[in-house]
Amino acid sequence: MRTAFFPGTFDPVTLGHVDVVRRAAALFDKLIVAVAVNTSKEPMFSLEKRVEMLKRTCSGIANAEVISFEGLLVDAIEKYGVVTVVRGLRAISDFEYEFQMAMMNREINAKFETVFLMPSPQYSFVSSRMIKEIVSLGGDVSPFVPGIVMDEMGARR
Repeated sequence: MRTAFFPGTFDPVTLGHVDVVRRAAALFDKLIVAVAVNTSKEPMFSLEKRVEMLKRTCSGIANAEVISFEGLLVDAIEKYGVVTVVRGLRAISDFEYEFQMAMMNREINAKFETVFLMPSPQYSFVSSRMIKEIVSLGGDVSPFVPGIVMDEMGARR
């Protein structure tokens, strides 16, 4: 079984994330969407809420499973026996960071490969950071996030 791992903080999950999940799920037998604990970021949503929103958002994708993990990606890969990591790339600036991360992970554990997927063009500029900024300034993010995220953000206002 070809299993891939799509890690991220998903704070909040965007339609760009969902686009990458759908496309990656079509390429692999199983896709583990892994919500990461990132201590260097101040999350808008708790880990539990991010997992819940992703589970609800991805419920129609039969071969996608949503989990959470903490610690090194290479340790989670080992734990789940995954051989492919999927990373989304929106722009050249994403590639620089993701390339360095992929090379570091390969140096630590050469048992898996990193595959980069670009989102569909309509999501190529959408980022969780931008969503949070727009929301903080009272803007409408409904074209960029799933309905469940809109509902949760409405509950937070």
